Amino acid sequence: MPTRTARTAWNGGLQDGSGQVELSSSGRGTFDVSFPKRAADDADGTTSPEELIAAAHSSCFAMQLSALIAEAGGTPQSLEVTADVSLGPDPAGGFRLTGITLTVRGEVAGLDAAGFAEAAQAAKAGCPVSKALTGVEISLDASLE
Repeated sequence: MPTRTARTAWNGGLQDGSGQVELSSSGRGTFDVSFPKRAADDADGTTSPEELIAAAHSSCFAMQLSALIAEAGGTPQSLEVTADVSLGPDPAGGFRLTGITLTVRGEVAGLDAAGFAEAAQAAKAGCPVSKALTGVEISLDASLE
């Protein structure tokens, strides 16, 4: 399996600086980042590490879930996955990820609600991004449409 690369160029200090994150492997985009906007309710057109983790987690989970649905004898027709990643103060100092909520709504042929929920729990535990984030509480809300 290949290694994927992203690169960040940062100028200035934490509060007055800013940077750009480049998705180097795919060449699909460069995105502005800044700490004040990271910590604000309105991101105002910038991304953040938390949003990038949410993108990675939602896509990884969707891929893992589609594989597990097929293994269970179902056919995934559509999966809508949202990952909400929260940042907050770390009691040890600084900040930390305080939680991740995965929400999935699926249209699946050949699996009932219980089979879908079982596959979703297994995907939450088994997707590589979930494994990388074991230090963060991950909750799951999964249901069929």
